[in-house]
Amino acid sequence: MSLFPTTIAGSLPKPGWLAEENRLWPAWKLRGEALAAGKLDATVAAIRLQERSGIDVVTDGEQARQHFVHGFLECVDGIDFARKVAMGIRNNRYTAMVPTVSGPLALRARVHAAEARRARAATDRKIKFTLPGPMTIIDTVADAYYGDRTAMAFAFAKLLNEEARALAADGIDVIQFDEPAFNVYTDEVGDWGIEALHTAIEGLTCTTAVHICYGYGIQANTDWKASLGGEWRQYEAIFPALAGSRLDQVSVECRSSKVPVSLLGLLAGKDLQVGAIDVASDTVETADDVVRVVERVLEVVPKERLVLSTNCGMAPMRAEIAAAKLAALGAGAALARERFA
Repeated sequence: MSLFPTTIAGSLPKPGWLAEENRLWPAWKLRGEALAAGKLDATVAAIRLQERSGIDVVTDGEQARQHFVHGFLECVDGIDFARKVAMGIRNNRYTAMVPTVSGPLALRARVHAAEARRARAATDRKIKFTLPGPMTIIDTVADAYYGDRTAMAFAFAKLLNEEARALAADGIDVIQFDEPAFNVYTDEVGDWGIEALHTAIEGLTCTTAVHICYGYGIQANTDWKASLGGEWRQYEAIFPALAGSRLDQVSVECRSSKVPVSLLGLLAGKDLQVGAIDVASDTVETADDVVRVVERVLEVVPKERLVLSTNCGMAPMRAEIAAAKLAALGAGAALARERFA
């Protein structure tokens, strides 16, 4: 693959005919067989958009999932969606209605087979598929069974591994675990978070990645980031543990971020998916904006280890803004190759 390959964090906006627009937890507009078919049509459309934009490692856009965590949970026995409770998410940064773990966890069937296989049939490009990480899952469900956060996290990790192995068999090239909770519960990352991810990637021979970030471009996250001061140093506590992990790649935001670029040096030996597109702003980047991110990161990271991406998922974003930002990412990567080859 060429220098500075491109990808996206994972999600893209869903089309208005499929689901509510500009929502993080959108309601589906279709039902039954029409919904199942619509999810797959939207998956192909998301891939085509990425291809037109010059994205090298495409995703399914998470078009078949209402939410990046609950899309996985819908196929897990032991979770009661009829028993939803209000719970603080990310150390009470915001409140959401979440289902309850009420019994032993087990997959009742494959979770993402349909969209993964449709994606694989739709493109010759490499495909990245995202799954929620164990720590982030347990921060997004209520527990009425395990009584122990760590035990519940490892129970989920085993289920994630089961699905991840099946995704790899479906032809997925990169499997990424999304762990926005990592910059909230930093002590737990070293205590058990990395080992839970190791359980989730056990036996995988495809590329593995973890995405950590300061969250979607929603108001609760924007307000929280505004409270963090001039430098965001949460990653300083967890990057050494990630550098020593068995994961191949780390995905981290850099555009409009107050994370000191020098901290990326703590991830020596890892390939970095560098967020060069800000998903918390509707301002569309230029190719030069993307190149400026590359210039900063190259101060501490070898160019051969850089993958250019978005800061986070684009699910709640207006579709036309997301499309323009993808085009900017592709154009910026092409310009960076000219300047730094």
